[in-house]
Amino acid sequence: MKRGPALLITFIVCALFAAFFIYPAGMVVKQAFEGPKGFTLEFFAAVFRNPIYREGLWNSFALGAASTLAALAIAFPLALVGHRYDFIGKPALGVLVLAPMILPPFVGAVGIKQMLGVNGAFNAALIEAGWMDATAPYDWLAEGRFVGIVLMIALNLYPILYMNIAAALSNLDPAMEQAAENLGCPPWKRFFRITLPLAMPGVFAGASIVFIWAFTELGVPLVFDYGRTASVQIFDGLKGLDKNPIPYALTSVLLIVAASVFAISKIVIGRSPLGTAPRPKGRSNSLKLRGIRSLACASLFLGVFLLATIPHIGVVMLSLAERWYGTVVPDQFTARHYIEALGNGLVVPSIQNSLLYAGCATIVALLIGLGVAWVVVRSDLKIRGFLDAVVMLPLAVPGLVMAFGYLALSQDGKPFHFLVGPGGSPFLLLVIAYAIRRLPYVVRSAVAGLQQSNPTLEEAAKSLGATPFRTLRRVGIPLIGANLAAGCILAFAFAMLEVSDSLILAQQAQHFPITKAIYTLLSTLGNGTELAAALGVWAMVFLSTAIMGAAILGGKRGGLFKV
Repeated sequence: MKRGPALLITFIVCALFAAFFIYPAGMVVKQAFEGPKGFTLEFFAAVFRNPIYREGLWNSFALGAASTLAALAIAFPLALVGHRYDFIGKPALGVLVLAPMILPPFVGAVGIKQMLGVNGAFNAALIEAGWMDATAPYDWLAEGRFVGIVLMIALNLYPILYMNIAAALSNLDPAMEQAAENLGCPPWKRFFRITLPLAMPGVFAGASIVFIWAFTELGVPLVFDYGRTASVQIFDGLKGLDKNPIPYALTSVLLIVAASVFAISKIVIGRSPLGTAPRPKGRSNSLKLRGIRSLACASLFLGVFLLATIPHIGVVMLSLAERWYGTVVPDQFTARHYIEALGNGLVVPSIQNSLLYAGCATIVALLIGLGVAWVVVRSDLKIRGFLDAVVMLPLAVPGLVMAFGYLALSQDGKPFHFLVGPGGSPFLLLVIAYAIRRLPYVVRSAVAGLQQSNPTLEEAAKSLGATPFRTLRRVGIPLIGANLAAGCILAFAFAMLEVSDSLILAQQAQHFPITKAIYTLLSTLGNGTELAAALGVWAMVFLSTAIMGAAILGGKRGGLFKV
């Protein structure tokens, strides 16, 4: 790539990120430290003086840490067993353990809430088994709400850790473990002295994403009525945004913590010689298992899959339930909720809105991501590494922070107010927010494709007189078409089911995307919960199709979620 176009692309991308990423996040921080007389720490200190906000921050941090540890406890054994052994049904089970990704966690929380209620399916099963007194059922949601949220988040996010750890293990040089084995090192010692340290870059990469996601999770605490987290406190404080500086201070704390975790992860990975070890010359051969050992490994994968799909089962049964009260399964099943959902004033418009928002955002992300990938892989600019790092920053900044910044800047008289369309339409706000936050998926896919494609084909086209644009259109894009499709499918799917941006930026019913419609239906009297579950099932089917398509087209799945 010529230096001129590469510099132009770099300038345009950096300008866009400065305007629509750095500026909103910086504005939130500025408002948190700006008082009537200039710089002040009063608002920031007020957060830590107030016991309610302190509790919210502590609970958010505890949720992030506990969810990350729980996800790691699930993901690492799966990745290690999958790396070392070849067992019955391994290819299919390796795909099945990714099933939690097909349902947003706050939608799954709807099913879990139904199953763990006082008169829910779990208590009904215990009563039928004689293990619980029917006159005094246990309230799992009241007594174990924190644990329930941790499990919901961990069961939804462990695939991110699993894919990162699996990718790290696949890049280990088998000669190191073989040398230790030849020297008489026992298996447990080889694991702690060689395997685990060599896999730490993958652990840190995945754990940082999981922690940031869980630390700022908004949907699951809202569904579980757990208001004592910083994210819910910020959401509740949006109505008095012009008069109350505390939400800015709370959001700044979340941003500082999330950015610190991301920075620590990058520093640890960057400084570790283990994380920069050369690629292995050979490949480790999986040990072929038979009999009971093969069944035991398969049972581990199958057990995690069944446990992780409990929320999905709950959502499906709730969407089909005519009456579900005090029984293990619904007394009667019906499909009328799906029919009624299509006639509901929120559902069909929300589907149309999400398709429009996510579709436009994906096109924007594709155009930017393709340009960035071309500069990173095909140019010789010294700052191409900086550009690559800049476009990955959205993984470090919580969606809640960005949505809060966009909302504050789009008020009357603010710089982003021009992005608000007629009738208060958040179309441009949501398209930009979705595109910026999902851009890393497209960039990583495009970069992987360009690194694997042969540049001599493009050079041959240029030598025959093809213009750079024609070379890109006729040679470059077809070569990486599958990679681009994989990244765009994931970007589109996750944009369709985005929670933070959707709940905060869409304020009027006619502009609601799918996730805001689901949240609104949950608080609707009558069969609102069943209608929300029916819409959640549609979302589940859509996202499962998208992820399977991305997995087929994208090759190594773990690269899409690497930091």
